Amino acid sequence: MSRLLSAMLAVLLLASCGGGSKSPPRNLDNACSIIKERPEFLKAFKSTQRRWGVPVHVQMATIYQESKFRADARTPFRYVLGVIPMGRQSSAYGYAQALDGTWDQYRKSTGRRSAKRDRIKDATDFMGWYMTESKRRNGIRLSDARNQYLAYHEGHTGYARGTYRNKSWLLRISGEVEARSRMYRAQLESCRKFR
Repeated sequence: MSRLLSAMLAVLLLASCGGGSKSPPRNLDNACSIIKERPEFLKAFKSTQRRWGVPVHVQMATIYQESKFRADARTPFRYVLGVIPMGRQSSAYGYAQALDGTWDQYRKSTGRRSAKRDRIKDATDFMGWYMTESKRRNGIRLSDARNQYLAYHEGHTGYARGTYRNKSWLLRISGEVEARSRMYRAQLESCRKFR
């Protein structure tokens, strides 16, 4: 009986340690620290850069803004009268905070039917696809983190219409994405793991 109890305790202990891959890296203000802690992130970022041309630092800054590198990130719940939950603000989920409809469009367009929003390689590939579409439709350079983020947030049509112009909070956030992108780029240039 003690062998069975020991085996059950070992399984329970291992299960309690699981799930760490969905938690964000510890130091989100240091690109080198992120890729050192999560080498699979760097592999995904570089793969997306090769396939779609979106620089690693632009991908990282966008993911930081969207999910703070949380695999299972979701939008907050909406409440009626402050207490009755009425569902989430949107269907956005995962590292890239992709909406259900946009994610389905990506999977159909790329043939990646088994892609998942909480897998970093799929989330970065989605971002590469989306940002390439932003370049094609709206002429936004792939290295332009600010305007790529505005198109990412507002959608291709919304960006073309300039819906972001009356949203001072979004203009501020897009400036923060641009600043973080520059910071990550400078850090990556001095990072041995990145070369």
